[in-house]
Amino acid sequence: MAIEILPTNTCPPDYPELVRRSKAFAQFSPRIHLDLSDGKFTPVTSWPYGEGQWTELEKMEERKEVLPLAKISAYEVHLMVQDALRVGTYMARVGCRRVLAHLEAFHNAGAVKEAFSAWRAGGAEEVGLALLIDTPLSALDEHVSQCDEVLLMSIPTLGKQGAPFDERIYERVRELHTKHPDLAIGIDGGVGQTNIAKLAEAGATRFGVGSAITKTENPAAAYEALLASIKSGSSQE
Repeated sequence: MAIEILPTNTCPPDYPELVRRSKAFAQFSPRIHLDLSDGKFTPVTSWPYGEGQWTELEKMEERKEVLPLAKISAYEVHLMVQDALRVGTYMARVGCRRVLAHLEAFHNAGAVKEAFSAWRAGGAEEVGLALLIDTPLSALDEHVSQCDEVLLMSIPTLGKQGAPFDERIYERVRELHTKHPDLAIGIDGGVGQTNIAKLAEAGATRFGVGSAITKTENPAAAYEALLASIKSGSSQE
């Protein structure tokens, strides 16, 4: 399974900032991980949940507009929200190729199935679930066959870059990969040079990377260095 590193556009406060960051990432990465938060599922509020911003999203959908660079960059949207069905459908319609939402935000299996169906109908090529670090992997059992990806959180708190990496993630990745070897496993939170090769060795193939790229003097070089770390680790197995 191909390795993906996705620079993370973490909870942009407004649409202009979403555009600015996306353009910066697109200079060196064909993929972008977009975090959205409603201020309820996490304490952070991002676009389109600020005052007047939902209307911006609705107008984009009505005009059949897409996110900046969506035609050349593959957007993966990570929904840290309670209304995942609704916002995920909008995000699929405005160009997100992959839509992921937290299992913890759904009330039952039927709600997950309904959301997946709506996102695919909206244009998403892949759909899946995200899981908090303290949620047992067994919670995925009745859903995983419907998922193109499972995104495992590797930090204890959501919404801001810089949260400490939780080493429990290694065993979670190994367990999930062993049980579902063909499943794409994504990691989000605290990923960097010190852990990315070990995560890949455990079975992860997709990595949302924030600070290890954005808080460097040369984000493009940091991106390439992370890819090299994975390849180097693989060559030593």
